[in-house]
Amino acid sequence: MKDTPDILCIGSVLWDVIGRSASVMRQGSDVPGRITRLPGGVALNIAVTLTRFGLTPALLTAIGRDTEGDELIAACAARGMIIDCVYRSDDLPTDVYMAVEGANGLIAAIADAHSLEAAGDKILRPLSDGRLARTGSPWHGLVALDGNLTLALLSEIARSPLLAEADLRVAPASPGKAERLLPFVQSGRGTLYVNLEEAGLLCQTRFTGSRDAAAGLLARGASRVLVTDGGSDATEGRPDGSLTRTPPQVLITRVTGAGDTFMAAHIAAERKGVAPENALEMALDAAASYVSGETAL
Repeated sequence: MKDTPDILCIGSVLWDVIGRSASVMRQGSDVPGRITRLPGGVALNIAVTLTRFGLTPALLTAIGRDTEGDELIAACAARGMIIDCVYRSDDLPTDVYMAVEGANGLIAAIADAHSLEAAGDKILRPLSDGRLARTGSPWHGLVALDGNLTLALLSEIARSPLLAEADLRVAPASPGKAERLLPFVQSGRGTLYVNLEEAGLLCQTRFTGSRDAAAGLLARGASRVLVTDGGSDATEGRPDGSLTRTPPQVLITRVTGAGDTFMAAHIAAERKGVAPENALEMALDAAASYVSGETAL
């Protein structure tokens, strides 16, 4: 394994407990299906896809020193990630995400990322103590950041000199945490990866499509955005123009992790120097392959 990472993945690394059924579900449904427990979290999902494209990510997160945490650390190492910079807590349990999915998509989910939030800026210590970078000599490479961190910490990161030279790629983690990305919109920092609903929450309005959403975010100060809308058009928006593509139409077998796969595939394509339109198409293809069940996290 490489000692130097190609990218830092900062945010949630936890256990995903997901129940999936082939039935259409509603509130109160009790149906047969499958329940799985897999390593997950936005930062980890992105890291897994990055390793598939030949990159070596380092994780900056909080994981407990409990049995679940030891198992999770081992699983991350086995997947080719650098784990030396993970903050291990004696007092905080390993976080968990639980979701229920039916044939009609995500029914409900609960993200218990309280340990990550409680750890706060402890997870960023490798950026100042010399393990990855140090004060006065900041990290210059790629960073994938997720919105499972607190608003206070995300605001700090948006203006931190430790990441002032970094190529920041930011995702909200879920619509419920979309507004935590406002510091990056207001400061014009980083590339934001959001879906249509999340874009609307950040702009306090409702958009009819990804192109309008991208324009709305840029008007509010964002420097660059990629807006997805499920099986409908996705748009990359920059101050010098926008680019829109339609994703492949596939049979959807799962949805949790699709946005993370899209983001990671897009980052990997750009790192290889792929042209913008091709990078967007490659990311949409990767997400479609994932939701159809052809690839796994």
